[in-house]
Amino acid sequence: MDVSQYLEIFIDETKEHLQNLNTQILDLEQSPDDMDTVNEIFRAAHSLKGMAGTMGYKRMQTLTHDMENVFSKVRDGALKVNSSIIDTIFQCLDALEEYLDNIQSSADEGTNDNENIIKALNGFLNGESAEPKAEEKKTEPQAPNTENAETPVMSADGNPDDKWKSINFSEEQLHVMGTAKGKGLNVVGVTVFVQESCILKAARAFLVFKTLEELGEVIISVPSAQDIEDERFELDFSMIIITEKTVDDVIKACKGVSEIAKVSGGAVDVPAIAEEEKESETELQVSENKAPQADNGGNTKAPAEKKKPVVNRTVRVDIEKLDVLMNLVSELIIAKNSLVSAATSTGSATNEINEHIEYLENVTTNLHESVMKVRMVPIESVVNKFPRMIRDLQKKLGKKMELYMSGEETELDRTVVDEIGDPIMHLLRNSADHGIESDVNLRIQRGKPEAGSIYLDAYQDGNNVVIEVKDDGNGIDVNAVRNKAIERGTITSEQADSMTDQEIINLLFLPSFSTAKVVSDISGRGVGLDVVKSKIESLSGEVEVKSTLGVGSTWTIRLPLTLAIIQTLMVIVGGEKYAIPLSNIQTIESIRPDEVSTVQTKEVITLRGNIIPLIRLNEVLGCESTKDPNEELVVVIVKKGDKMAGLVIDTLTGQQEIVIKSLGKYINKSKLISGATILGNGEVALIIDPNALI
Repeated sequence: MDVSQYLEIFIDETKEHLQNLNTQILDLEQSPDDMDTVNEIFRAAHSLKGMAGTMGYKRMQTLTHDMENVFSKVRDGALKVNSSIIDTIFQCLDALEEYLDNIQSSADEGTNDNENIIKALNGFLNGESAEPKAEEKKTEPQAPNTENAETPVMSADGNPDDKWKSINFSEEQLHVMGTAKGKGLNVVGVTVFVQESCILKAARAFLVFKTLEELGEVIISVPSAQDIEDERFELDFSMIIITEKTVDDVIKACKGVSEIAKVSGGAVDVPAIAEEEKESETELQVSENKAPQADNGGNTKAPAEKKKPVVNRTVRVDIEKLDVLMNLVSELIIAKNSLVSAATSTGSATNEINEHIEYLENVTTNLHESVMKVRMVPIESVVNKFPRMIRDLQKKLGKKMELYMSGEETELDRTVVDEIGDPIMHLLRNSADHGIESDVNLRIQRGKPEAGSIYLDAYQDGNNVVIEVKDDGNGIDVNAVRNKAIERGTITSEQADSMTDQEIINLLFLPSFSTAKVVSDISGRGVGLDVVKSKIESLSGEVEVKSTLGVGSTWTIRLPLTLAIIQTLMVIVGGEKYAIPLSNIQTIESIRPDEVSTVQTKEVITLRGNIIPLIRLNEVLGCESTKDPNEELVVVIVKKGDKMAGLVIDTLTGQQEIVIKSLGKYINKSKLISGATILGNGEVALIIDPNALI
């Protein structure tokens, strides 16, 4: 039975069961006698066992079977829940997550049997009450396999360029290669190195595949065809090919492709297998194990053999949302037919066509909102894992702390939800490690409870979602940050004297900036908060911090609801059209040239008591303004957090709803431009990122 078609469903459902188990076991730790929770855990473990068994993941099945047995005894009253059982079950969940990670990356669970955990579980079943020594045998995560049985073929000379010699072969692949050898064919391994200056690596790799397929059958590719097509490789890739040609012919053919730096190759040493089967069966096996082939459109196809499952590409949708979507599409067809009818009628008035266009515009706006709602998912899937993380940190750091969460039902675009987990986790770890005081007496002196409080709150604010991480800990020591910045040479003493406390605190977002005396694996890790900032800004969001020494800190992440379609103000600068997101715009002002002042060589304007710096977009974009210097300036006032700036433009053209298109990985150096859009007349307009400008 071929179960690979169910792999994506298995991964999604396993994630749900593991998250449910984490939550239920945390509840069980607080209420060990709650039989409803025990029954829920037993059911989840039983479901996981059945799913793993159906998919053929034996190690996963064995582990969940023993978990199920433990909770069966707890259900029957033969075993009492204690801290040892809870700790061991959490280790089970970590092991199951490791299996799941392996399955996601290679469709195989790996080779880690987790014998220490199984031994501990069986100890509970046999009445052993001693603490399980599950840490005694720490097994490093195994490299994911491509098949259950593998035979590594390694080089004897140890040439680092011969990466093809390190490929692990499955039994079927060895059989196919051996059969080919028995028929007098050559099995050749090659590693191709692309030049560092090569811009289109995937295109070069495709040409190499095309060339080799003319010489024979490419049966293995490392990395996979899909990864190579998506450019998820450095500068080299390896292949095994069955061919009538010699090794030199294969190497020469690869070198014939432009922008290839070097090629390493040789004969694969596999024993020949006599031809015992029909030729057609051998050909079938070869085609089943075959790596990338080109289709008519010139795209490489993933191999038919176990391929990496596509994950995080599904969204569960309420049927009512789909009904609305279906209804709107039917309305769209009616609107299109009305327009076609009006356009073909010779006597149609312009007003009638305009009415149809207005109706069409109304339908497309509703369709956009409906599709947006379909893409939205609660952030619950991200934040549910954090109570378990705080529990583990509490034990590791020896601090008492509680996590309070609210707003888990707040919805965000699926693409954003998949990306925000790491930044939030970093901020929570930061609060646990640096925020909450280690000295309980100090907390009591400050009038705080012994246990520190960390709050994770999410809520919608207009077109944005706000996520706040707060703690009632020590807060940020501004003087310590200032001294560290001067010590590192980030700022001078004179600059430090003129900076506000908030500006000093914002230095924490600089790369590798940390005030920690000891780099721990809890937070920081020498990386700093710049990782959080860059990730949030890549999602068109912003992050800021407010802190009071001795009281606590609040980290605020502000994200757009969706990344696909936004409302913008269309402007012209130097004859080119640009889009500025409306969510950043405060007002649009007309300023006389004599109202512009200069402060520290920078142009500013005074607007309703606020001094706002001016940014002349034509200078930033490197183009010549079409406006007369004596004319009044058109200034778009934009805001990022507490900061404002005035963008000087040439002309306003109005408000427009646009679809954001990525500029791709080759034009990602400019932080000023966040993307592009295609206008109704086919022109391309770049989207300006006011956050980067400020």
